[in-house]
Amino acid sequence: MKIHEYQSKEIFSRYSIPVTNEVLCYTIDEVVVATAKLGLPVVVKAQVHAGGRGKAGGVKLARTAEEAREAGAKILGMDIKGYTVEKVLVAQGVQFNSEFYVGLTIDRNSKSVIFMASAEGGVEIEEVAKENPEAIHKFVIDPDLGMTAFLARKIAFKLFSDFSLVKQAVELFQKLYQIFIDTDASLVEINPLVVTHQGKLLALDGKMNFDDNALYRQPEIEALNEPTEDEKKEIEAKDSGLSYIRLDGNIGCMVNGAGLAMATMDVIKYFGGSPANFLDIGGSSNPQKVIDAMTLLMSDQNVKVIMINIFGGITRCDDVAKGLIAALDQIQVDIPIVIRLSGTNAEEGLRIISEKNLPVVGSLSEAAQEAIRLVNN
Repeated sequence: MKIHEYQSKEIFSRYSIPVTNEVLCYTIDEVVVATAKLGLPVVVKAQVHAGGRGKAGGVKLARTAEEAREAGAKILGMDIKGYTVEKVLVAQGVQFNSEFYVGLTIDRNSKSVIFMASAEGGVEIEEVAKENPEAIHKFVIDPDLGMTAFLARKIAFKLFSDFSLVKQAVELFQKLYQIFIDTDASLVEINPLVVTHQGKLLALDGKMNFDDNALYRQPEIEALNEPTEDEKKEIEAKDSGLSYIRLDGNIGCMVNGAGLAMATMDVIKYFGGSPANFLDIGGSSNPQKVIDAMTLLMSDQNVKVIMINIFGGITRCDDVAKGLIAALDQIQVDIPIVIRLSGTNAEEGLRIISEKNLPVVGSLSEAAQEAIRLVNN
């Protein structure tokens, strides 16, 4: 789960991490009022769940009230990587001497939180990692010790030579780590962390992502969630006992078991096709799940063919067949379906399907190739 910059910085403020004075705005008139309140210059920033806002024109410096109005007019309503800008953050302009990057995330190799720091702030850290990886310093944090003053000081000296800045950074890094732990975050970033003309550290931007599996114990964080249409589908699928992730392909997949679902997508790709989703109906023999899964697949306009791949173990093939027939009676399906059933009660399942004259294949390879053929035709 992601939250917006303004929400991240509100959390930073609760932990006394210094941030800019700013106002969230939904209209051009609100931008004008906020500019008058904050004083010039201001920076108008799009609030969307996407990176690269600056490159897309979603961040503009305004030195006059008219420039602020124009910036608000241009940014509100614009599209950034598929997201429509519905609100902007008007932040007080700050003069600074240098920019840095600091962030925490999960390092699966060390099975610990890792702290990353770089003197090349203000740019996408992915680009720094690609072009100049030596510029990023990484520190594994012992989960038993946490962010000790010693470790925080060690990191700070990688970025600053001025002891006054080191002292500020130690306190800031420890607070940032505490935020990470307290909120069950999977990512916390400040980019850029700047040194102002007054010699103070200040978070100009903030980014936070959270572990979806921990949201049940973070109600305040969960309340900030603004799911996209695809994410809403994933949530609805989860409520129905399905595991669903939308992809960019055109072959809708319905499979039982996560491993088989992954293998199914691999085989489709191997034969030159493109899966439209990951969809695991699980091990339950519940025909309603098949109905819900078919409804979910048909809601995706990119799906041109539905491929059903069931290997019956706990899941019984005859129950899947009954669910499929019920789904076809309830919803309009005007695209081809390719079915492969194998395992528990497969013969009964195939008999049920044959009565409806639905196409059946004998293997996963055949199913993938037939689905691709139907898409191409």
